[in-house]
Amino acid sequence: MRKFFFIVLLLLFIQPVYAIRIGLQEGVRSTYVGASKNAEIIDGQTGKVLYEMRPLTAYTLKPNGNTFSIRIRRKNYKLKTNYIIIQPKEPKCFMGTKNRWYRGRLIVYNVDRKITVINELPLEEYLLGVVPSEMPYKWNFEAHKAQAIAARSYAVANMGKRGSKGYDLKDTPQDQAYGGISSEKPNTTQAVLQTKGVIMTHNNKIIAAYYHASSGGKTVAAKSVWMKDLPYIHSVNGYDSGIKKNGHGVGMSQHGANNLAQKGYDAYQILNYFYKDIKFGKMKTQL
Repeated sequence: MRKFFFIVLLLLFIQPVYAIRIGLQEGVRSTYVGASKNAEIIDGQTGKVLYEMRPLTAYTLKPNGNTFSIRIRRKNYKLKTNYIIIQPKEPKCFMGTKNRWYRGRLIVYNVDRKITVINELPLEEYLLGVVPSEMPYKWNFEAHKAQAIAARSYAVANMGKRGSKGYDLKDTPQDQAYGGISSEKPNTTQAVLQTKGVIMTHNNKIIAAYYHASSGGKTVAAKSVWMKDLPYIHSVNGYDSGIKKNGHGVGMSQHGANNLAQKGYDAYQILNYFYKDIKFGKMKTQL
């Protein structure tokens, strides 16, 4: 029997989060960067333009002592800085690295003679590359919307989590899988747009909305995994029995969310099922 929940959408005056920094690479000895259109390399320390980049051209970056060298047309040049920014010069220009395209801009550091590559972009644009990386794009649209809200809540609650590294979150399931624009799909993009700015709160704080692929039948409380209690996460039927457990089992089961969506639950009902005593708020966004 379909369960109905009373939904309260609370419009909160929450500090907006316009940009997020995602760690793409760390501790590598070489990488490449490029752009789909005209772009530029800027000294992050001085703001000086160091090089005008050609479209669809790969430039190899390597540490050169505590600074960088860049390979351009088979020649190596020194960039006398340990911090560069690679950014578009025109609209709809995407950054290339790690065999993918990304929105926003790239920030590159030389840290102890190894390279860290960061993608800085608006929060909502980041989510466009998270939802299809975390959940199969052919799944139910209401499950995609639930995933978008959970991912947004997790990201905002964990801003600065890896600040000592120069970024907020990794692009892997250690935080949230993120594939940039290369992973985007029309239906998951619509799920992000239709839930723009929506987050979950508990006691007026945005929650770290943990989720996992499958609980194997029953989700678990956070204290069972991490020895800390999260009052908004209880153990519940995961609606994913028969599917092998995959992940920590805390919070929303992605398979369970899809199965509930197939039964007729909407995104807010799904989230109210997996997270307890929550309210929905809305943040200001740039997208």
